[in-house]
Amino acid sequence: MPTVISRDEIRSGQGSLTVVDALPERAYRRRHLPGALNLTEEEVADRAAEVLPDRAAPIVVYSTDDECTRAADLAARLEELGYTDVRLYSAGIEDWADAGLPLDRA
Repeated sequence: MPTVISRDEIRSGQGSLTVVDALPERAYRRRHLPGALNLTEEEVADRAAEVLPDRAAPIVVYSTDDECTRAADLAARLEELGYTDVRLYSAGIEDWADAGLPLDRA
């Protein structure tokens, strides 16, 4: 099970963390955390090595909020695929947006 990470931990680690949005591409395009990559659990087997080539890199996965399981599902699959430093931002993009922090759009 991945370690849960907070919004403040993500902010303090920006630049050293690879942030991954686990939501479908349409939601990702509408808004995502600054610099976040997009990868869903449904496509992880085909795209993980391309999107996340370093299996030892610190990775933070998020989705909508605590109710959404997409991030936890993706984090679990990444661990199964041998990624060794996967963290879960379970509060998700809603927590980030509610705090008034900047969001990117694609």
